[in-house]
Amino acid sequence: MGLSSTLPPQNLHVFQARRASFMCRKSPINTLIAPPQPLVSAASSTDVTRRHLYNLEKLLQKTNQTHPEPEPVIKAPSNGLVRTKGKGLLEGLNISRIWPEMSEAEDMSPRHLNRLQRLLSMTMEYSPRNNLGSRWREYHGCNDWSGLLDPLDENLRREVVRYGEFVQAAYQGFHSSPSMSPDEAPLPRHVSLPERSYRVTKSLYATASVALPKWVDDVAPSLGWMTQQSSWIGFVAVCDDKREIQRMGRRDIVIALRGTATCMEWAENFRAQLVQISESDDPTQKVGCGFLSLHKTPGAHVPSLAESVVEEVQRLIEMYKGENLSITITGHSLGAALSLLVADEISSCVPQVPPIAVFSFGGPRVGNKGFVDRINEKNIKVLRIVNNQDLITKVPGAFIGEGMKQQDKRGHDEEQRNESFVLDMLENNNLRAYSHVGTELRVDIKMSPYLKPNTDMACCHDLEAYLHLVDGFLSMDCPFRSNSKRSIAKLIHYQKSNVKQLYTHEALTLNLERRDSFSIPMSSCLPSPSR
Repeated sequence: MGLSSTLPPQNLHVFQARRASFMCRKSPINTLIAPPQPLVSAASSTDVTRRHLYNLEKLLQKTNQTHPEPEPVIKAPSNGLVRTKGKGLLEGLNISRIWPEMSEAEDMSPRHLNRLQRLLSMTMEYSPRNNLGSRWREYHGCNDWSGLLDPLDENLRREVVRYGEFVQAAYQGFHSSPSMSPDEAPLPRHVSLPERSYRVTKSLYATASVALPKWVDDVAPSLGWMTQQSSWIGFVAVCDDKREIQRMGRRDIVIALRGTATCMEWAENFRAQLVQISESDDPTQKVGCGFLSLHKTPGAHVPSLAESVVEEVQRLIEMYKGENLSITITGHSLGAALSLLVADEISSCVPQVPPIAVFSFGGPRVGNKGFVDRINEKNIKVLRIVNNQDLITKVPGAFIGEGMKQQDKRGHDEEQRNESFVLDMLENNNLRAYSHVGTELRVDIKMSPYLKPNTDMACCHDLEAYLHLVDGFLSMDCPFRSNSKRSIAKLIHYQKSNVKQLYTHEALTLNLERRDSFSIPMSSCLPSPSR
């Protein structure tokens, strides 16, 4: 068997089938190799082939070098493996598919099956969970996350993804039992949390103030829960694990809110006129009518979202009196908008309230400049995670200056920067216009090597896509990090048409996809219904 037949990987099975019956020939490249001997084991055959490839690489390198220098050789003591330092012909030949121990540093290519199989695995893997201890207030936003966003601090990245998974648990909790009886109070429901160190203490409900005519249920009874006025929208949870409390430096209270799911919630979303906050004496502080309605309206058998949250937070603060506490509110889409109203409600109604931080994903505008000032005056810290291609983050209200602002960040000329500044001033000082609240962490779906650059609106707003982008984000000027930890299995399942075909094909090759769907364990999230 000659050298040429050992090089193509597709002929490897031929080589393995015949290696027990052939005789090694003398290498024409290296005459120092011993005379041919009967092949007595697979190991000796492998060693000979390795030497052939190594000598071939050396020969080709010498012919291409003007001043050839001897290249350092590293010999592995365990199996006699020979490697050269740096990239060479062997890496180009992709020998790692034949001998895994010869694989070089993994990159984003699907050729590296070990890495791809891990990324396609349903087993969750996280970035290192370091001790936040004395810095917990900094990661909770006391300095508006200054110096932590670009480049993104690894500890903050881990915390952002963790809070996003609480929202995924809220989505799953709703979809596990979306219907509510109109005649009796709802029963307690089980919520599968991503963190065993937390426990759910209260379910939260949102009620729309608008209702469909009775005849709609008679004409279209199949709509079911889609037309109900009150729906389960999230939960309150508290950390009760001593080790996790020690790691975080405090006991954390989490409020997680899902996005839009029912027809009534969609109807409230479109009620975008600005109205005054009822508790405010300042007529310039206004928020969206539909958001405020979902926040304040009680149901037939459930209290309003505002009332439930305040009551439960007061109870927990009293229970853990004397401890370091924090309140973290997180939500996606509609849940991101309601998170701001919940934070405002808690800070207004709860005495001696602990530090409050909001982590919002794909949230729309909620109120005007007066509302922004109100949130800032109460020292509520808000981190808005925004996908550059997500249209939901640009509504309601006009967004004529959005494009200019993003172009300006990428270094356009002075005239455009001046235009952007003027538009920004007009928007922020117009009390009749919507304004965003808080500090922004902007990701870009085009930075992901797994997603198509022309993804549709649903993918741009999808929560799993958001967590995928945050997990891979380094900085605005850097590519997607190669050591990202988050599995792309759910991303392929929910957004298959938006994932590059190279990866969906490889998923099929690895038998990780069956009948176009993954078997999602109960602890994982369901698709974001707000799509």
